[in-house]
Amino acid sequence: MAELFEYLTEPMQYAFMQRALLMAILVGLVCAVFSCFLVLKGWSLMGDAVSHAVLPGIVIAYILAIPLSIGAFIGGLFCAVATGYVKDNSRLKEDAIMGIIFSGMFALGLVIYLKVQPEIHLDHILFGNILGVQAADLWETGIICAATLGLIVVRRHDLLLYCFDQAYARAIGLPVKLIHYALLVALSLTIVASLKAVGVILVIAMLIAPGAIAYLLTNRFSHMLLISSVVAVGSSVAGVFVSFYLDADTGATIILIQTFIFILAFLFAPTSGILRKKIVSQNS
Repeated sequence: MAELFEYLTEPMQYAFMQRALLMAILVGLVCAVFSCFLVLKGWSLMGDAVSHAVLPGIVIAYILAIPLSIGAFIGGLFCAVATGYVKDNSRLKEDAIMGIIFSGMFALGLVIYLKVQPEIHLDHILFGNILGVQAADLWETGIICAATLGLIVVRRHDLLLYCFDQAYARAIGLPVKLIHYALLVALSLTIVASLKAVGVILVIAMLIAPGAIAYLLTNRFSHMLLISSVVAVGSSVAGVFVSFYLDADTGATIILIQTFIFILAFLFAPTSGILRKKIVSQNS
């Protein structure tokens, strides 16, 4: 037992692992809560688009010598607003518009990056560098997470109604447009908070997997929030420890653990997969 305790506590002897663990918990929690709304709203592709669109914002922020998080936020929000504008003024469907805009912005970011050659490594932007976070990064992420969670908690019922039935929300007088853009702001903030942990490429998995897993396991939104939070925070903490002993990329390890949990949920959840088929066969 003592050996097991020592085995589990060994990584915590290092300051960089302590910071990585705190960052993983913060990012896991905010992504868990927001992913429930994304799954209900069907905004998976929107999350993917915004996450890729932050790249030019990050590079331009570096050129202008302003905080990279500000550039990432502006880039992500611009992509979301531009998508809505083109959708309202063309016959194209939203998925086609998002595909064009986020691909174009991601390509723009790559071109500017290769031209400028900033000190920040491209791999750290694309895949994150959770083991390299500093105390200032934790404070920045903590503030962003608090703002995002505060917005969601204060407007939780309005956001939930908007995600379930936008027409009814408009009929009872809710400011649907304002809620729409509030969600986009929250999405951009959540992505900015997650960039140092999992990067531009992998952040979409953090934004979708916890909510998707919870959606398979329950039909109650309150339970969905709880399950999503447990899955996201638990897999994030486990990913930090597992990556330490396997000498693997931490962000990718977290995503792999979440993917494994999703497969289990799909196969054995009461609402889908093997377990549901057994129940149906027994009752027929």
